[in-house]
Amino acid sequence: IKLMPLSSEKVVNVIGHINPDTDSICSAIAYARLKREVTGENYVAKRAGQINAETRFVLKKFGVLPPDYMNDVRPQVIDIDVGRVKGVGEDISLKKAWELMREDALQTLPIVDESQYLKGLITIEDIAKSYMDVYDSRIIANAQTPFRNIVETLGGEMISGDSDEMIKTGKCLIAAANPDLMESYIEKGDIVILGNRYESQLCAIEMGAKCIIVCDGAPVSFTITKLAQDKGCFIIKTPYDTFTASRLINQSIPIRFFMKSENLITFGLGEFLDDIRDVMAKKRYRDFPILDWNGKYFGMISRRRLLGARKKKLILVDHNEPSQAVDGIEDAELLEIIDHHRIGSIETMSPVFFRNQPLGCTATIIYQMYKENNINVTPDIAGLLCSAILSDTLVYRSPTCTETDRLAAEELAGIAGIKTHEYAMEMFAAGSDLSSKSPEEIFYQDFKKFVVGEQTFGVGQITAMTSKELEAIKEKLTPYMQKAMADHEVSMLFFMLTDILQASTELLYYGSGAKELALEAFHLPKDADTIILKNTVSRKKQIIPAMMMALQEE
Repeated sequence: IKLMPLSSEKVVNVIGHINPDTDSICSAIAYARLKREVTGENYVAKRAGQINAETRFVLKKFGVLPPDYMNDVRPQVIDIDVGRVKGVGEDISLKKAWELMREDALQTLPIVDESQYLKGLITIEDIAKSYMDVYDSRIIANAQTPFRNIVETLGGEMISGDSDEMIKTGKCLIAAANPDLMESYIEKGDIVILGNRYESQLCAIEMGAKCIIVCDGAPVSFTITKLAQDKGCFIIKTPYDTFTASRLINQSIPIRFFMKSENLITFGLGEFLDDIRDVMAKKRYRDFPILDWNGKYFGMISRRRLLGARKKKLILVDHNEPSQAVDGIEDAELLEIIDHHRIGSIETMSPVFFRNQPLGCTATIIYQMYKENNINVTPDIAGLLCSAILSDTLVYRSPTCTETDRLAAEELAGIAGIKTHEYAMEMFAAGSDLSSKSPEEIFYQDFKKFVVGEQTFGVGQITAMTSKELEAIKEKLTPYMQKAMADHEVSMLFFMLTDILQASTELLYYGSGAKELALEAFHLPKDADTIILKNTVSRKKQIIPAMMMALQEE
């Protein structure tokens, strides 16, 4: 048996927040590539949510595949050292199974078919029981035992006959009497264990025995061999004496006769350990088979292997708060955080590399790191990073935008072969075409939760090129916000309808106290029904700080 760590052990996942925007996706892709270039190790970009229309446009524009989806980073079966116990065929003998299990100190042996699909399991206890139980003399035939199993079990030699043929009829007996008495109990199709007496061998063949087993390594005469061939009788020669041969022969029975084949408890490589622990605890079995992604047998695990499960290794980009992170973040090994937002309440078990700069976009930080490490930025990565900066800063209109962001975007645009303003209009147009989208798809295009004391509230944002587009979106979103609030168990919900060209935002609200908080945060008249915020486009720098200040004052 080999304990094989699976491929996930050396993978480091680079992932953004659960409602990814263009910066979240593009920064993950670019940073994963940077880390691979610098370290030579396996860093892989992942996404924690659905890709929006704008980001799809960007990825297609620069010919980059979207990252694979990862919605939960709790340890899975794939994160355990799986015992790569080789599956065996159902026709092998009990003796062979016992030898394999003793050799590798196994408690359970998996039985598979030719395509490696699991057919059953046999345990040490099953084999022990088979030795202790009393069976009648027809058990070998009832179990449809192949002759090759008898040859192997008895350490014998097939003198005459087809070793692949199965025994389907007859009983097994020992010819200890003289030939006259033998004639009274040998029947056609029987297997007869006997010694070197010519008369006994001849009698068994003449009585129609299917096979004679000659013990003590005694030679078999040419005459007996020829007669057996003519009569269709098989001959097996074994070095064991009659007593030993008769004791061992039942161990030639194929394991399918004793294996458990119904209601097998199996686990897949993708199953979470939290989900399988309870199942394991309720069953008396020591080992459980693992199936691969195609449902084929892969290996075995035991309860104690769960203790050694490896945590998934993560790098967070464009966020640092648990409420915005992928599920199971508390069970992962966090290695790095690259972000440009406020520092939230995330906790780590050990020190991590944390780079947080007051810039308009995470992609700007990652571009800096490319230059710091003297790594060439390829046109496709330059296009992704530039797109992220243009998106996050709304083409430099956002108050979060710095001169560093603008210079980075222009340099990257030169590498990617695009003109920032013309390209940005294409990108925003692709992202704001939401006419065919459902309210849910629009709402989760860019949504984040925030915690202040005991208050939890959510803020979503959508950007568009015209007020007409935003009005159509408003009609869809307003009735949906009630459902969204219930789904997230927040006390208040807000949604920003941001007009890029006008640099203004209409703030939708839902929940007890939501309107009052917004009016207080932005110093608006108490009788205002519609909240229009001029020169306001940034959730991070304009909306969230104002709301948090108002909540703290309360």
